[in-house]
Amino acid sequence: MATKFFKGLTRRKTDSDGSGSEMARCLNLLDLTALGVGSTLGLGVYVLAGSVAKTVAGPAVCLSFLVAAVASAFAGVCYAEFAARVPKAGSAYVYSYVSVGEFIAFVIGWNLILEYVIGTASVARGLSNYIDALTNNTIRDHFEEWVPMNVNYLSPYPDFLSFGLVLLLTCLLAFGVKESSMLNNAFTVLNLVTICIVLVSGSIKADVNNWKLTDVPDGYGVGGFMPYGISGVMAGAAKCFYGFVGFDAVATTGEEAKNPQKDIPLAIVISLFVIFSAYFGISTVLTMMWPYYDQDADAPFPHVFQQVGWITIKWIVTIGAIFALCTSLLGAMFPLPRVIYAMAQDGIVFKVLGKVNSWTQTPLIATILSGFFAGIMAMFFDLNQLIDMMSIGTLLAYTIVAVCVLILRYQVDETQVIKSLEKDTSQYYQPTLYNTFKEMFNLNNNKVPNSRTSRITNWSIAVYSIFTMLFAAIIINVPHIMFKEPFYLTGFVVSLLAMIVIMIVIARQPVVDTKLSFKVPLVPFVPCISVFSNLYLMLQLDLETWIRFVVWLFIGFLIYFLYGMKNSVEGEKRKIEHLQMLAKRKSIEKDNKDRFAPLPQ
Repeated sequence: MATKFFKGLTRRKTDSDGSGSEMARCLNLLDLTALGVGSTLGLGVYVLAGSVAKTVAGPAVCLSFLVAAVASAFAGVCYAEFAARVPKAGSAYVYSYVSVGEFIAFVIGWNLILEYVIGTASVARGLSNYIDALTNNTIRDHFEEWVPMNVNYLSPYPDFLSFGLVLLLTCLLAFGVKESSMLNNAFTVLNLVTICIVLVSGSIKADVNNWKLTDVPDGYGVGGFMPYGISGVMAGAAKCFYGFVGFDAVATTGEEAKNPQKDIPLAIVISLFVIFSAYFGISTVLTMMWPYYDQDADAPFPHVFQQVGWITIKWIVTIGAIFALCTSLLGAMFPLPRVIYAMAQDGIVFKVLGKVNSWTQTPLIATILSGFFAGIMAMFFDLNQLIDMMSIGTLLAYTIVAVCVLILRYQVDETQVIKSLEKDTSQYYQPTLYNTFKEMFNLNNNKVPNSRTSRITNWSIAVYSIFTMLFAAIIINVPHIMFKEPFYLTGFVVSLLAMIVIMIVIARQPVVDTKLSFKVPLVPFVPCISVFSNLYLMLQLDLETWIRFVVWLFIGFLIYFLYGMKNSVEGEKRKIEHLQMLAKRKSIEKDNKDRFAPLPQ
């Protein structure tokens, strides 16, 4: 019984080539790149740059964005390889289903839903705040007076404007992919134009002396370029990383892209480059125009242009920011129904959510339901609470994708095993300490993967993740006393050496020779660094975020174990195959019995 249950949790998806899709293949490279840029280049530019500069990193916020961009690039190239392997809707959900198994795939898909719901709600709330700022916060003041909500962890007032904005965008997405993609492209162009206006006009008013300030108010560091030190830059990078969340929206379009194996990896790489360039330029200009400690953490651009006396530019930038946040809202909503659609098609959430409307050629029910849920979140939670909850599901998804890249690169390939049977010495293998050491470091220079090399890789990945969490926990929680306390110093050295040795062990194993349009370079080092950076940022999250995360997982587990596990399409397929095998065996036994039955006397 336990074995059957475990096999159900680890069964893998086999039909993942994206053939037979009911969804319209209408998105080209330009559409996909615009989707990646539009879904990412929003709240981070118009809110995050100012808030991180003021309280966390100072003018060195540009370096924080650089560190965050590198960490995002590691995750991005892992996503790009999976897009080349599995051109199907569902993003990291399908990727993990193919390589790890159904239960882990459900966990990833469930957390992607959380990411996109909260991402949509947070952008809607930010957009509502920007619109309200144009009216001198009249909307907020009236609703706080008419319908105040004095409840912990909720917004001070119900934001009906953000709820309406989400519903409006939901109707647009439900109408059709191509139409919403065309609007997204137009909004993305307006967003980039707004950023260019900020860069050009801000450069005129830039003063490098704002990076050299020494006389700063108390509570804002020591002044200079790095007023909060290196620790401030890294803490800023942890926050700025969330500004890159959204490029994975491109990877969910595998069934709607015209050429997914080629265009999706290219779109991810191009999107990340454009996004980083915008963030780096914006944060540089912003901190050069005005002292970092006097920035407005909620709406930095209108405040800065107001201070320098450029009122016209202030209004142009504010209106452009509203259009940009509309783009970001559309990009945040776009992948949400598609992840639900992919899970419903596989039967692990309610199958009615996987129906594609014959007229709109979109998952209509999933789109409407997810939009309504995101709208409710936007109405009742304020921006800071939503942003705090957004990261954990994303980081977990990125970690699993990086792990899956490693697993698939070293996973035993049956055709290669058959070819190498004559050379395989597994039947003569003696599990001595010396032989184990030789196997771990592949001292026999084995070029073809087999079951043992795959097993070594899988165990190495698991052990690497444990030591990575230990290493990250030490450098996060005890950075100052680490070299003074032998206990922490020992843990630091042992975990660091273990991580390095395990990466060498994985690198020595033979890889599966699969031709793909894009592959992650420097495997296993790039995926291992991605795992470390993601786990490091996850451990930076506060306890309340982890509690909410556990509650969300509990709800998901109820759905999976009470509905999904027994309604899984893959599970039904396995049952049919098992019944067919039993029927064939009985037929063979009957034929043998008839053939060798004694002749009648």
